[in-house]
Amino acid sequence: MAYVVALAGKGGTGKTSIAALTVKYLIEKKKKPVLAVDADSNSCLNEALGVDVHATIGHLREESLQTIRSGSDRPGGMSMEQLFDYQVQQSIIEARGFDLIVMGRPEGPGCYCAANNIIRKYTDKLSETYSYVVIDNEAGMEHLSRRTTHKVDLLLIVSDPTVRGVRTAKRIDGLVKELELDVAKHAFIINRVSGDEGQELKKVAEELGLTVAGLIPQDHNIFEFDLQGKGIVGLPSDSPAVAALYGILDTFKIG
Repeated sequence: MAYVVALAGKGGTGKTSIAALTVKYLIEKKKKPVLAVDADSNSCLNEALGVDVHATIGHLREESLQTIRSGSDRPGGMSMEQLFDYQVQQSIIEARGFDLIVMGRPEGPGCYCAANNIIRKYTDKLSETYSYVVIDNEAGMEHLSRRTTHKVDLLLIVSDPTVRGVRTAKRIDGLVKELELDVAKHAFIINRVSGDEGQELKKVAEELGLTVAGLIPQDHNIFEFDLQGKGIVGLPSDSPAVAALYGILDTFKIG
């Protein structure tokens, strides 16, 4: 089975950037295939990874439902499950060193849980053929309460450099324990730190009972790459955010 790294945190923390740089780390350090999973309905991990999306789980589900409603013939007499399995396999985006699967935004009302359950199923299924899986979850804590984050070797809880972000991280940490999720290790990271604010926030975190695994500095290179529409997986290894995250991940001795 794959070693699974998942990301959690409130919106605007730079969680997706950390997810993309984690994929970069695994490609460079471990040199084994990585499956990136964009489990956020507001998909943007592909942009951070520098690849285009041609299909999403949410869209495929809508197409399948339309096929059922219209009574259209299915190719080769496939069952609906077989057809959907085939479509999911076709939706995998192949790139250099990693593949990507994207949940996307379901179109109908009440579809989010169904799409999440689908991506959970296929993450489990596909993880059998990859050494590493990196899951960029949606912002907030709802995905945890729905138990869509599970069987995780390392959960990275990301905060922006604000007290509110640290408090949200504490609530996420508490929810992981309350729900008894299958998470082997979890780490708290404060992202986009500048000046002395990181040390002050570390004190706040420690007072709340959180251990800070590391601080990721504000990195102008990320802004420049984003401005130019370039995937941040192309950042040089000496870029401040890359160097800091690599140092944090090294401490966990990812298998």
